[in-house]
Amino acid sequence: MPGGDRKPSIPVRRDGADAVATFLDKARSLPATAGAARGRGRLLFCMDATASREPTWDRAARIQGEMFVAADALGGLDVRLAFYRGFDDFKASKWTSDGVELARLMARVACLAGNTQIGRVFAFAAEETRRRKLDALVFVGDCFEEQLDAVAALAGQLGLLGVPAFLFQEGNDALATRAFAQFATLTNGRHCRFDAASPDELRRLLGAVAAYAAGGERAMADYVELHRVTALRLTDARR
Repeated sequence: MPGGDRKPSIPVRRDGADAVATFLDKARSLPATAGAARGRGRLLFCMDATASREPTWDRAARIQGEMFVAADALGGLDVRLAFYRGFDDFKASKWTSDGVELARLMARVACLAGNTQIGRVFAFAAEETRRRKLDALVFVGDCFEEQLDAVAALAGQLGLLGVPAFLFQEGNDALATRAFAQFATLTNGRHCRFDAASPDELRRLLGAVAAYAAGGERAMADYVELHRVTALRLTDARR
């Protein structure tokens, strides 16, 4: 299967003014989106709701509104929330263009112990985009517990459909880093680790991807430049 034994570079974190941000450069190489042409983006927002994410779930629910704020000036954003938890539990909401509504939906979710279902995330995203084109998939999680080659094949299928996956990794689990970086490569997306103790990092990342979904790579680059995302190193598994 593609990317099964290829080890990508691991992102480097640096402190303060010495932080090296590659987010802007990587954003410029992304393809145009349908959202940029029609003036409204469509984004599938998927989250790991297993027990390890419980301490930061409420925080993520509060900060996700940046996606809508960033997209409003570019025509708006439609978002569908999906999450997995427990034993074979995978759910998706209706589409919404309201950040308050999405936060309310997230607030109803209780995290439950269970294994990751990232393969199911990719399969669902592919099914969704066959019905109507998605501009991007955002995934937020902290670990990977599946068979790498099997999930990589599903990521590759999503890539063939033209849907980039932005995988935002909470923490520094080495297996997740390797897997997420490969999935980003296979979908022509991006992978980035963020610090759960610094919610502003995730807020700005979500805003940047929303700008991309609504307005394309130029809008994403403008957003990143405006907010000066210098605390993160966005990685590309092809480096």
